[in-house]
Amino acid sequence: MKTALRIFREARTYWIYLILAVCALVVSTVAGFYTPWALRELTALATEGSSDFQTQTLRIGLFLLGATALQAAGNSAAGYLNHYAALHYVADLRKRLYGKLQHMSLRYFHKSRTGDLTGRVVNDALDAEVLLAHVIPDFLVNILTFIGVGALLFTINAKLALMSLITIPFLLGITLWQSRHVSPTWKENSRVRGELAGTVQDNLSGIKEIQIFNQQSHEERKVAELSLRHSLAYLRASFFFETTYPLLAFVTALGTVIVVVYGGYLVGIEEVSIADIVGFIMYLSMFYGPVKSFSGLVEKAGEAGAGCRRVFDVLDEIPEVKEKKNAKIFQQVQGEIVLKDLSFAYQEEIPVMENINLTIHAGQTVALVGTTGVGKSTIANLINRFYDPQEGAVLIDGVDIREVTLSSLRDNISMVLQDTFLFNGTVYENIVYGWKDATREDVIAAAKAANAHDFIEKMERGYDTIIGERGILLSGGQKQRLAIARAILRDSPILILDEATSALDTKTEREIQAALDEISKERTTLVIAHRLSTTRDADLIVVLEGTGIAEMGTHDELIGRGGIFSRLHEVQAS
Repeated sequence: MKTALRIFREARTYWIYLILAVCALVVSTVAGFYTPWALRELTALATEGSSDFQTQTLRIGLFLLGATALQAAGNSAAGYLNHYAALHYVADLRKRLYGKLQHMSLRYFHKSRTGDLTGRVVNDALDAEVLLAHVIPDFLVNILTFIGVGALLFTINAKLALMSLITIPFLLGITLWQSRHVSPTWKENSRVRGELAGTVQDNLSGIKEIQIFNQQSHEERKVAELSLRHSLAYLRASFFFETTYPLLAFVTALGTVIVVVYGGYLVGIEEVSIADIVGFIMYLSMFYGPVKSFSGLVEKAGEAGAGCRRVFDVLDEIPEVKEKKNAKIFQQVQGEIVLKDLSFAYQEEIPVMENINLTIHAGQTVALVGTTGVGKSTIANLINRFYDPQEGAVLIDGVDIREVTLSSLRDNISMVLQDTFLFNGTVYENIVYGWKDATREDVIAAAKAANAHDFIEKMERGYDTIIGERGILLSGGQKQRLAIARAILRDSPILILDEATSALDTKTEREIQAALDEISKERTTLVIAHRLSTTRDADLIVVLEGTGIAEMGTHDELIGRGGIFSRLHEVQAS
């Protein structure tokens, strides 16, 4: 109920459609009340006789035709209006959900599965349509039917109406028992479904590795196991409906038997007419209908509510990295970067860096080197504010980056990662992604600077060639050159290169390194290097070890000291 009410409140933009739908449902429901009344009148005419039987029959028939037409029109209008409001709300909900995910910190994605999050956006959000277009309207119709038909039953005969109420407590008890158990089971079903979607997503993304290591059978068993778990969870959730619905049908049938027996007795003592009994029994099936269908509504609400709660769990998540309310826009950035008393840990008990102090002057090229796990890429992530440090601060041009908007901060930083990601689009779309206002000439110039133009021109459709998901149709070196072209095109005052030439051959690496050296002259460049040969022309080399800075200096200075850098250099040179 909380979930349904939240959805109803959030859908206030579409309340006019929902209100009109409710009005149409009221008209349709009330029109449906006439059919038993018409049969009651016809039975009375047949059993009691009438001087103008044909005229009365024609009147009843015309009224019945009008009521039926009104009922059909009301149902049609209500169905369209409900779905219009619900599906537009779902579109809004998906937009909000995706927008929220776009602004979550990287840590959130590290602890979440891509397939599960995709399922929440695509599948779970659609469950709001079930609640808004089906469960809530059906609940209102059932309430209206229960009250309206109940009043008509008492109008026909109060004694029979009281007898029909005998089974109501039992029906409500069965339904309440079902509602207490159905919500947790549907929640578990949604959780297992998300786990299954996440596993399938992981496996399809890693299909190459699965085939390389011949793990197809293992992964098939894992998916089969999760699929079975999902089926069993769904079966448990369905159990309560499959168990309670026949029981509800039996109890309502029992109520009808009671009314038929007692009604027959009243007919025998001439306290009620046969026409009233016919009308009463027809209304009785309408009266019990809402109580019986409430069981189905509980199951629908349980299943849809579980999916919607998974959506709201994301929407209610507080981002670890968030802007201040009065954050200012970063403009005219020069590029000075200061790491001040910086301490950070991905896990509280395992520090990555402690009390780091480093100044990178505007226009400098600084290389970060060290063994794996010493925090080189972490520093890049902190400068981009993908994470916030536990202690200390990152300053750009003397401004704490937590004081500025995330968009304006990242507008001033270009980054080329070792693990290049390209979208399933054209070569042109991938290069221009970093600067949508660039001209085609700008894109070609950036591609030439990245030594990518020649291989692009040789492709079937040149810059308009589709490169597949994650650039699957390109080699590793080609993908990296497109990523470098994308960064060159963006022309930001700060450039971060995370082993940007690792997938290139020696000749191409030299050519691109020359281009990177050229564009680095007018901007602050942070180079995360595993190949120490790429650090030779850096203004400053920072060697990280353990959780801190071990040594700093130029290439020649560090070689001359015979310290960590010198030893690493010797190892790579040998």
